[in-house]
Amino acid sequence: MKPLTPSAVLADVIGNKEVPRTEIIKKIWDYIKKNKLQDQKNKRMINADAKLKALFAGKAQISMFDLAKIVGKNVS
Repeated sequence: MKPLTPSAVLADVIGNKEVPRTEIIKKIWDYIKKNKLQDQKNKRMINADAKLKALFAGKAQISMFDLAKIVGKNVS
């Protein structure tokens, strides 16, 4: 897969190195699990901390199915 450049907001979460989309998703999930941001009652929801809130366009919580759309908007 082609390496993609993360936006500044995404780079705060995964670093600013160019990586393929699959690796970007993996790094975001690593961050979510490390910081225990997956909702305990509904595992399909991701709770935002300060870094993710900026990435999630100010939303406090998103569905894991929205993650691909968010990544798409934050890479070039």
